[in-house]
Amino acid sequence: MAGNSYGTLFRITTFGESHGEALGGIIDGCPSGITLDLEAIQLEMSRRKPGQSAIVTQRKEPDDVQFLSGIFEGKTTGTPIGFIIPNTNQKSDDYSHIKDNYRPSHADYVYEKKYGFRDYRGGGRSSARETASRVVAGAIAKQMLPDIKINAYVSSVGSIFLEKPYQDLDFSKTENNPVRCPDEESAVIMEEYIREIRKQGDTVGGTITCVIQNVPVGLGEPVFDKLHAELGKAMLSINAVKGFEYGSGFCGAKMKGSEHNDLYNPDGTTKTNLSGGIQGGISNGMDIYFRVAFKPVATIMKKQESLDNQGNITEMTGKGRHDPCVVPRAVPIVEAMAAIVLADFYLINKIY
Repeated sequence: MAGNSYGTLFRITTFGESHGEALGGIIDGCPSGITLDLEAIQLEMSRRKPGQSAIVTQRKEPDDVQFLSGIFEGKTTGTPIGFIIPNTNQKSDDYSHIKDNYRPSHADYVYEKKYGFRDYRGGGRSSARETASRVVAGAIAKQMLPDIKINAYVSSVGSIFLEKPYQDLDFSKTENNPVRCPDEESAVIMEEYIREIRKQGDTVGGTITCVIQNVPVGLGEPVFDKLHAELGKAMLSINAVKGFEYGSGFCGAKMKGSEHNDLYNPDGTTKTNLSGGIQGGISNGMDIYFRVAFKPVATIMKKQESLDNQGNITEMTGKGRHDPCVVPRAVPIVEAMAAIVLADFYLINKIY
């Protein structure tokens, strides 16, 4: 199976399935001599792990990271960093009902048609549990770039939107509620809505906004390796992501050039930032901000039509432990992928 690695110089390869013995990864290209805060890495894992609140999947996993190589006396050695994250709370019997059936809008059907075989336990390799390995790599990437600040937060759940611009938000409040929305009033409404959706046996989507500050000028490569193109690819590789926009995004299509152009200050900064911190595919030193759209989780606890592997239309109801809304747990994943992209471009910029 191809497609299990990301990055050019700072490169992460992940392995493992949702209900296998362990997940894991190999990080190649991390410079030597970086002092790692292992507790900070574990904290990032705790932000992503299941079972952390009443509005996420109740699978209980500690997601403890075990490093196998590439670190000595608390510092990176410059050799590949290998790690595993043991799976300890699999309930594979929960998925026996889909052994011969394909869940609507899930990867079940395409995996079986592509490979002629699939691991139906929790979705196997297509499970969002794979993202745990990305969070490890992202946590290390953040420590490579201590001056760059990456803050993601939930900006909508269903039709409930946080209308405040990010400049008016206090990112320190993001972790104060299970929704991971830094606006307390909006967080309460979002949480109540997710609870109601869960009671209905249904799921709901949402968006995550990410803000990256203190980025130096010059990250990104023309023509096909533009910074925003790589950020888009990284975000769209996350399970359930259906859309990505940065800067003015689709709203920019409604504007005139005289409205959209970011005029310069004498020091090279700009009076506005509709470019989203990126011009010509290269960072310009302004804040980079983008929004990622997540679809509703495909597995729902309601009866719906399905298809079996004999071509028969059947009826099925979802079972097992699933998120009614994935966006609260996806916040650290978005941050991790952003950090991996920036770390990669940072190294490329040093060489070229």
